[in-house]
Amino acid sequence: MNGNGSDPRKHTVAVLVENKFGVLSRVAGLFSARGYNIESLSVGETLDPTVSRMTLVVRGDEFVIEQVMKQLHKLIDVIKVSDLTDDSHVERELVLIRVNAEPQHRAEVLRTADIFRAKVIDVTPLSFTLEATGEEGKLEALIELLRPMGIQEIVRTGKVAIARGPKTRVRRAEPVKRARVSDDPKVVGFAD
Repeated sequence: MNGNGSDPRKHTVAVLVENKFGVLSRVAGLFSARGYNIESLSVGETLDPTVSRMTLVVRGDEFVIEQVMKQLHKLIDVIKVSDLTDDSHVERELVLIRVNAEPQHRAEVLRTADIFRAKVIDVTPLSFTLEATGEEGKLEALIELLRPMGIQEIVRTGKVAIARGPKTRVRRAEPVKRARVSDDPKVVGFAD
């Protein structure tokens, strides 16, 4: 990161954390205490059940993102933080869309779903529920094409992302114990 105060943009940040009670709230609290908005957040276990991976989407300039990453490193249960934004990576999001199934629009809804490789996962006399995965732009385009037919509800996951190519896996035989000192009162005292 060049820290030159460039224009704000979306950053995809991957955070490996100890899979412990309260870690998610401490990470989210770090952002809210500093006035940063998390646009999306996904969390799940990794191959190691003692480690979870968070994928966050945060908007900010290079300086803001650099500060956020430094603050994340200070949290005791954080193992690794990576900004994937400018690295080669693959990202996906899932959306469920319930759309009107009025007779005059049914064929068009199904054609649109087919074009975007969306699956019809539920049908009622009044609606279709579609499931689609892909990059944010693809999902936005699908939503815009379905909007004139009457979207009843949309549910979206946060973005998940993974670096392309080989990466070093985090392996541990025992939990990591790290001592830390911080002047930040929001960070002190979170050790489990």
